[in-house]
Amino acid sequence: MNLQQLRYVVATAEHRTMTDAARSLYIAQPALSRAIRDLERELGMTLFARSGRGVVVTAQGRRVVKLAKEALDAVHEIEALATHTHSGAGELRVASPPSLEPALAGRLLPAYVSEHPGVRVQVVRCDGRDGVVNAVREQRADLGLTDLPVPADLVSHPLERQEIVLISPPGLDLPGSVAMSRLNGMRIVLPQPGSARRREFEQLFATHGVRPVVVAETDERGGWPVTVRTASASLLGYRTMADQALRAGLVVRSLDPPLRRIIALVHTRRRIPAMAQDFLTVAESGSAV
Repeated sequence: MNLQQLRYVVATAEHRTMTDAARSLYIAQPALSRAIRDLERELGMTLFARSGRGVVVTAQGRRVVKLAKEALDAVHEIEALATHTHSGAGELRVASPPSLEPALAGRLLPAYVSEHPGVRVQVVRCDGRDGVVNAVREQRADLGLTDLPVPADLVSHPLERQEIVLISPPGLDLPGSVAMSRLNGMRIVLPQPGSARRREFEQLFATHGVRPVVVAETDERGGWPVTVRTASASLLGYRTMADQALRAGLVVRSLDPPLRRIIALVHTRRRIPAMAQDFLTVAESGSAV
């Protein structure tokens, strides 16, 4: 069994369908199915039982999957050690949606870099919570910064409660604290249809029985203040976006009742790199939860 076969086994077990596993591995589904069958013949055991359009891990398969994950984790640690040895530094990858990047750049990264100046931190930009979860699961990121809840296969470390605020152009006749009912009929900017963030907002509006008027749809990370101004529309965002909004001449208001989300760092249940553990330690030392 080689490393490629180990990755195939783990991906198939995690995704439960050959199609999804193949997509995560960037190979064709028939090629993955053949590789799994060849491995089962080589080992003389059945790893996956076919069930409808998916697969179920057998008792023998569960043991193989566990050992395969441990072997892949060991390989990742060896690669990280080699990278650190040759470069004198390492790289930590943190996944984040655009709405939480101000919190990442404003507090977490400076605090971490001040204690670990030799580590390069790469921000993996993702579309909402689903994008962060996928980046962490697919090992494109060591840690993810997102709001909760996340699936049970990830470990979460709550850091703080962040308030969701209403960001509007100047001149609107609104109180300092805006009742959720006032969102009904309000001109508003939302993420693109079909995105994870858009679905969350639509669920929020349905819960409160309001129907805003969507006048602009954008996922552009840096251009939202201009969109709010030119469209004369409001936007819902985290309190950490307030500084940028105020610099752009926009008005920030709380919602009534207050709306808050728990922000957390998340990672898989496998052993995480030492750099990621150091980042967690620094982040949790300033936790407000």
